[in-house]
Amino acid sequence: MLLNNKVVLITGASSGIGKALADEALKRGARIALCARNLEKLESLYSPSANILCVSADVSKEQDCKHFIAAAIEKYGQIDLLINNAGISMRALFEEADLSVLQELMNVNFWGTVFCTKYALDEIKKSNGTIIGISSIAGYRGLPGRTGYSASKFAMQGFLEALRTELLQTQVHVMWAAPGFTSSNIRNVARSANGATQKETPLDEGKLMSAEKCAKIIYDAAYKKKRTIVMTMQGKLTVFLNKFFPSLLDKLVFNHFLKEADSPLNSKTKKKG
Repeated sequence: MLLNNKVVLITGASSGIGKALADEALKRGARIALCARNLEKLESLYSPSANILCVSADVSKEQDCKHFIAAAIEKYGQIDLLINNAGISMRALFEEADLSVLQELMNVNFWGTVFCTKYALDEIKKSNGTIIGISSIAGYRGLPGRTGYSASKFAMQGFLEALRTELLQTQVHVMWAAPGFTSSNIRNVARSANGATQKETPLDEGKLMSAEKCAKIIYDAAYKKKRTIVMTMQGKLTVFLNKFFPSLLDKLVFNHFLKEADSPLNSKTKKKG
């Protein structure tokens, strides 16, 4: 997918998949507008120029999203592609988690997508552009220890599916992507039961899909006007089994997450024992 002179907006662009999406957009000739909560970090990665705009924004705040979109329109005069990438995860049993943790995940992962899409939509309709949500397998299948994360991704996908249908008679393309386990920063900043960051990941990041490969798949899928893209065989198998053999998958998913390092499910099973 060539992006010559297209204007691409990316939220959560200072690390992981967001940074890879920004890098790939530049390689494909795009003009980019990026936002992140840490503007200093963002500008250390991307020096503002004629083709790069960096904006400080917390996507859980409506006014920050409105400001980000307005700044992009003021600089470039158009929006061709909005990628709602900003997101946080969690790792805690629901019964042990503060409700504020689930609220924060919904505010960032779901409402951040809604806010940015709302304020960008008119310009995207003018350009016959594209709206993308970076979702997860957790948006197809509820994952233990990630109740808030799964809820937020289910909500994102439902919102984008409804929006796609509303826009059916326009030329706007709406898509979401489910990367599966990808090497990124999201697990390192995942929330624990009390809302503190985990600061470490239970997964071997070296064995996961790279953020760079993920970004290329997303742009290529957007070019082909894909409705959704599930990137890994594990993800595709999970979606298939959940549709046709949901009871079996309950057991498989439980056992899978029981085996991860320091699994929250271990404390649950020990209590029962």
